[in-house]
Amino acid sequence: MDVEELLWAGADAQAAALRAGDVSAPDLLEAVLNRLDAVDDKLNAFRTVWADQARAQAVAAQQRLDAGERTPLLGVPIAVKDDLDVIGDVTGMGGRPQFEAAEADAPTVDRLRSAGAVLVGHTRTPDRCLWPFTETLTFGATRNPWQLDHTPGGSSGGSAAAVAAGIVGAATGSDGGGSIRIPANFTGIYGLKTTRDLINMGDEEHWTGLAVVGPLGRRVADAGAMMDVIADEPGGYRDAVDAEPGKLRIALSLRGPLGPTPIEKRRKQAVQTVADRLSVLGHEVVPAEPPFGPTASQQFLVRFLRGVADDVAQLPHPEWLEPRTRRIAAAGRRVPERVFTRMRAAEAGLHAAMAKFFSDFDVVLQPGWTARQPRIGRFHGAGASHTLAAVSMGIVFYPIWNVLGYPVAAVPAGFDDAGLPMGVQLAGPAGAEKRLLSLSGQYERAHPWTAKRPTL
Repeated sequence: MDVEELLWAGADAQAAALRAGDVSAPDLLEAVLNRLDAVDDKLNAFRTVWADQARAQAVAAQQRLDAGERTPLLGVPIAVKDDLDVIGDVTGMGGRPQFEAAEADAPTVDRLRSAGAVLVGHTRTPDRCLWPFTETLTFGATRNPWQLDHTPGGSSGGSAAAVAAGIVGAATGSDGGGSIRIPANFTGIYGLKTTRDLINMGDEEHWTGLAVVGPLGRRVADAGAMMDVIADEPGGYRDAVDAEPGKLRIALSLRGPLGPTPIEKRRKQAVQTVADRLSVLGHEVVPAEPPFGPTASQQFLVRFLRGVADDVAQLPHPEWLEPRTRRIAAAGRRVPERVFTRMRAAEAGLHAAMAKFFSDFDVVLQPGWTARQPRIGRFHGAGASHTLAAVSMGIVFYPIWNVLGYPVAAVPAGFDDAGLPMGVQLAGPAGAEKRLLSLSGQYERAHPWTAKRPTL
């Protein structure tokens, strides 16, 4: 496999090639930087690229490889979403940076660096990572490699676009209401929203406990390899990808927390296709709806609004934010404390109901985005209320898992009639990452998705 072809193989395969001596870390990095230079003018996936620092890291990684050291990502180029601090760079969060350059790496970045991953650059996000599309007044639109007039989703849109376009084999993402899963579903790659507190995000709670860090990769193995580096608990995630999951009882869910949910025809068909394929693989797939109840969506909305308000409150220059960001924060400040406290406390009832449900089922299969993907500019100039109401129609099946803090895998599920990727979700109880990786790996082996590539 030549080095350009290796770009499309994913981070795990790149790590294997480096270990085998089929490619050197500096040569692999140069191929990444060349690919980035060739396509990012079209994509706008990166806010900044650390080429010189990455070259030094690649040389150091090769020295470690030559000395016989082995880690899951040693020498592998990785992109970092622009919500994680990287020493020496500002953290933009989609807009004009509010703070000076970071004096220390975020915990996830520190673990990647220690494992010898080569950090390529910060990837684009929407303003303060609020939206399921990656467009800002400051930096313009990040585009979907499959069709440049469509969004790659958000808020980890830059990371997903970079992976889908064959620039890097894996990237970091974060998810406070679908922000890993939406871009993965939109760009035809694999993403994993992790269990709350499985990955260290520092001392402060993020978005009232809704937000977590997780991996995005071309294949399931890429996510597994990254999890072995960044998760707090011991490894075994990459091994889980190759392990057979055994027969699982899977709930097929097509209703959102508020009841019957309109789902675009091709996307509904895609969910049923995945269900049928899982049945052929030996799993018991049964129509069943998790007992979320109608207040679950309210819990998310209240916590989301308060999370934005808390985030904006600590910024030195809130006037630099986009108008709709400031309006969302203002709405969050108006949430009565008693309402917020009640919604936080209500999470315990959800856990109790879901504990019983997960005593009967191992995994939940659900749709991803329920409608056609938005075009670039769909929300340009739209106010906060209009944007929030419009995106709520598409994200129905994502946020409840953030309220619960449970892990969810975003799995590619083919293409719609317009040639855009579709995706589904596989959710499990807290700590079920290895189960989801195993099931996803089994599904990928039977129905691989990486052969087709965007042409840009």
